[in-house]
Amino acid sequence: MIDRIDRNILRVLQSDGRMTATALASEVGLTLAPCHRRLKDLESSGVIRGYHAEVDPAKVGLGFGTMVFATLRETSREAIRAFEEAVVAEPQVVEAYRLFGDPDYLLKCVAEDLPGYQKLYDERLAALPGLAKLTSTIVMRDLKGAGGLPL
Repeated sequence: MIDRIDRNILRVLQSDGRMTATALASEVGLTLAPCHRRLKDLESSGVIRGYHAEVDPAKVGLGFGTMVFATLRETSREAIRAFEEAVVAEPQVVEAYRLFGDPDYLLKCVAEDLPGYQKLYDERLAALPGLAKLTSTIVMRDLKGAGGLPL
């Protein structure tokens, strides 16, 4: 069970995942040993799924963002599995969500520019297995990226 102290550890790490264990312990009001134990428990239980760097897409040449809605021809287990495996394997799909209702999926894609996205769309997205329909919309501005949870 996640208690108030664990939530505080998670809140602090969401804003600075590179914080040392000593600084984290100080920030959440624990000594090092209990803080380290709680941190390891949160990691081993899967509450903390990993650590990453937040990269500015535009500064690495991937500033063209799209949201792509995908509808499948059929929703059998095999069709869903094949589609999802192909989506996960596509590096320019940076987020993917299975939805209730229509459409079946929402994919967040990145590309260098419009011609780069057109190539991704024509050559790889349109070839996803089991696909009935794709609809794209261009991201005008990212107001609130994938931030932390409200802990």
